[in-house]
Order: sequence, then structure tokens, then C-alpha cells
Amino acid sequence: MSSTVSRVRAAYARIEAVDRPEIWIGLRPRAEAEAEAHAIDERVAGGEHLPLAGRLVAVKGNIDVHGLPTTAGCPAYAYEPEADAPVVARLRAAGALVLGTTNLDQFATGLVGTRSPYGAVRNAVDPTRISGGSSSGSAVAVALGIVDLALGTDTAGSGRVPAAFNGIVGVKPTRGLVPTAGVVPACASIDCVTVFARTLAEAEQALCHVTHQSPYEVTNHPDRPLPPLPQRAPGPWRIAVPPLAQLGDLDAGWADAYEETVHRLAATGASIRPLDLTPFTEAAAMLYEGAFVAERYTAVGPFIDKLISSGGEGLDPTVAGIITRARDIPAHRLFTDQERLADLRTRALAELADADALLLPTTPGHPTLAEVAADPLGANARLGRFTNSTNLFDLAALAVPAGEVNGLPFGVMLVGPAFTDDRLATIARALEPRVSLAVVGAHLTGQPLNPQLLALGAVLDRTTTTAPAYRLHALPTTPPKPGLVNVGAGGAQIETEIWSLPAEGLGRLLAALPRPMALGSVELADGTSVPGFLCEPGALADAEDITHHGGWRAFLARD
Repeated sequence: MSSTVSRVRAAYARIEAVDRPEIWIGLRPRAEAEAEAHAIDERVAGGEHLPLAGRLVAVKGNIDVHGLPTTAGCPAYAYEPEADAPVVARLRAAGALVLGTTNLDQFATGLVGTRSPYGAVRNAVDPTRISGGSSSGSAVAVALGIVDLALGTDTAGSGRVPAAFNGIVGVKPTRGLVPTAGVVPACASIDCVTVFARTLAEAEQALCHVTHQSPYEVTNHPDRPLPPLPQRAPGPWRIAVPPLAQLGDLDAGWADAYEETVHRLAATGASIRPLDLTPFTEAAAMLYEGAFVAERYTAVGPFIDKLISSGGEGLDPTVAGIITRARDIPAHRLFTDQERLADLRTRALAELADADALLLPTTPGHPTLAEVAADPLGANARLGRFTNSTNLFDLAALAVPAGEVNGLPFGVMLVGPAFTDDRLATIARALEPRVSLAVVGAHLTGQPLNPQLLALGAVLDRTTTTAPAYRLHALPTTPPKPGLVNVGAGGAQIETEIWSLPAEGLGRLLAALPRPMALGSVELADGTSVPGFLCEPGALADAEDITHHGGWRAFLARD
């Protein structure tokens, strides 16, 4: 059985097993998905390079998928798109297979995941709690292991809040980095297409296939002057952190979890800097309370007015109320709010100053379905306290898991200036599960390949030696590197550095490791063993034995 076909069959079995029909608005017939899977496998077998072959994708229901209706969470709004949205087409061109379109807060208006005539999307971990919105179905489809990747959108935090509540990664790229053509707008001037995945590596891989091919397409706008970003070498990172008092009321245990995340970053060598969060939270309140919400009426307001006049069937009352009230906002308020926002953005960027990222809890808490039903507007407003300002300020953001509180996922968010997306991802790797790695040669501090470790978020833990069971040989490679082999009796202690790095980063190193190098268990002088770089014994026939120098650096300094 071919790999893509088997994964499609497993996905449909998983859909039946989890029994969460509220995830989907349009699910493709199984036979149709299997036929496409067969075609993908045949293309791969024929030698075609499809880097996302076998990856299964869910697409938020306000993004066009050819062959499925685009509803934006409103049955009466549905239309049949003539083609895939560019972001969907690019994933498919790379070999990904779309299973269907997912439920959302209607017209992408909300952070709760309950404002939909297709049903409230329940949390993947605790079904009594909300999944987060508006990209609710997409996030839960990933969290429950149905799909590998999912597309969402983010205007106020919809690509980050559901990621935090379901224990997955949510990438909100710099505005404009991913095309929004073929997306039903919420606030067209600040909407972003986002990516969900269970790991940061998977999200980054998908993102690289959907971004604009040229930065010129994104940055060449007269109304968006962006200063060139200063070049920044990897680590130590400068992380801005507000005082706990400015975070406001948090759910029980969340302040401790946030502080623990700050300590984890500091332990990697990051420099923690204070920041006044006031301009961020003041701008966050403006997204719905100010005149900017009028853009939501521009997007779908006339349609909602017409639907209300005919009875309003299928309209979520909370969403309809938010959008129709925006119709009557006077124009002068928009200009007043734009002036105030510009001042707040200047203050916010001054607070960020030379910091590489701002670290925040993604949300202040995780409400139950009942709590949101009792106070739909208040609960939603609270959830956007830290996320609402990001797109208003034209910033990049990334939401990642950071442990659990009382058995529920706890997530944090890294925020940085526009086009620092790669930087945020590198910092986020420091929060992933970490492993130790023993290095004895070209990856040592100051050696030519050490930047590979730094770029993966690695941090030097300590310098030690191997157990007296190894021999070291100088290999004829470029750049020069040694080969370490375990010989048991007749070996010696070799200088070794122990690095801590994300587990995913170790996998990336291994995937790119050239022969004759190999990854194996290295026994240390204290009797413990860690993964490390070894050498295939067959490559040592013509290599000089340099064991007597005691280490690679001593060998290089021999003259």
C-alpha cells in the first residue's frame, strides 16, 4: 500500500474514531481523496519531487478550496470557488492533499470557536472547554492527529489562540508574507493566513511553500514604509518581558507557567529585558471597541443586512451584532483612531527597542463552553488581550506550547517586528523538548561548523571528556574534522563539549550528516552516555591517529 493512500485511509478512520463532526464544514468523499492520493504516489514513484507528498491538510472554511463550497461559517453565504486560493494551490503543488474545509467562528469574527451554525468546536483535550477561534476546526483537526497541517486566518489572534488551547504550533507570519487572495476577508487590511502543525519544523516547512516568492511583492507598498532590519547573529537572544502585574487577571497557575517559561529561556542564555505592555494592551482594545471594526462591515456587512431582512437564518447573533453595529461608526472616528494607533505603535516599537522578541502568554486563560455562553462578548474580549494588537502594529508572531496547567495545554507567544519570522522560530526552538549532544570536532565552540548548532538554538552545557575508550583521527575532509571511534581497551579520554538543543534540531542535524560521520552513543568520563558524532571505522584507514593530543583543539594548536 502506498504511503499517501495509507495515510488518507488512516485519517478517515481517525475521523470516525474521534467522532467530532463539528470540526468539518466540507469533508471530501473518501474515494475522491484516495484517488488523489494514488495520483500523488504515482508522481513520486515516477521521480517527481514533491516535498509535501503524503502530508494531509485541513483548510479553514473562509479559504477557497476548488470542489468544496466556501461558506465562511454561514450556509447562506456559500459559493463554489473557481479555483484554489493561491495558498492552497501552493501546498497542493508541493504534494499535500486537502481533506476538507473546517468550521470557524462565522466570518472569522471571534476567538472562541463557538459562533457557528455548524456547531461549537470543542477543545481537543477537554471537550467541556472551547477550542479557541476563529480557526477552531483547523486547530482541532491537527491536535487530534487527523491532519498534519492546517490553514487558518488571523486578524485578532485566530491563528494563535486555538493553537495555545490545543497544544500545537500556530504561525502568524508577517502581514502579506502569505497571499490572502481567495480568502473571505474579515479586516482585509490586516488579515493574515496562518499555519497550524504539531511541531515547529512541520509548520516552517509548510510556510516556506506558501509564502510570496519575492519580498518585493510584500514590501513594495507606499503606505507601508519598513526600515531595513539589522542583521542579527544567532543568540544570545534578547527577550522583552512585561511585569506580571501588567498581564492582568490570569487563570490559576498561568502566571507560574509563564514565569517558568521565562526562566527556561533565560537558562538557554537569553537576556531578559523589561517592557511596558501598556501600548500593546491599549491598542488591543481598539480592534473591536474602536472604528477599525468598521472594516468588518465593509467585508460582509451588506450581505448580513440583506440576510437579516429575510429572516437571518444561519446567522450567529453575536457575529451579526458586532458587524451590523460597525455600520454606523462615523468616519471621523476612524481618523482619530488611526492617529492614536500610530502613537501607540511608536511607543510599542520603542519598548521593543533592540529586543529580538516579546514573550507573552498567548491568552489570559481558557474558558469553558458554559462560561463563553454566559458572556460571549466579555469572554472573547479577554482572550484577545495579548493578540489583538499584533496585526494592528504590523508585527510577526508565533504561538508554541509551553507545558500544561491543571492538565490543560498552556501556550506562549513570541512577537517581533515585521519580517523577523525566522528569528522568532529560532528563539521558539529553545522552548521545545531538548536533548544533549556530544561534539569533539568541527562543531566545537569557535570551530567552522559551530554556527550550525547555534542556528538550531543549541546552548553549550559543559566541557568534559569521553570515557577512556576512544581514539581520535584527523579526516581529510573540508572543513577539516576528526573522526571519533570507540575502541574499548587501548582508548583514551578525548575533550568533549556537551550541547543542549531542541530534539527536532538533532533530527535535522542527523538528516544532513555526511558520511563517514554517524550519530551514536558516546560514553562520558562520569559514566553517563549521550548522543554524539562518531565515525565509521572504515573511513580511518588513511586518517592520522591524533589521540595523543587529547582533543581536536589541542591538535589544531600543536604548532
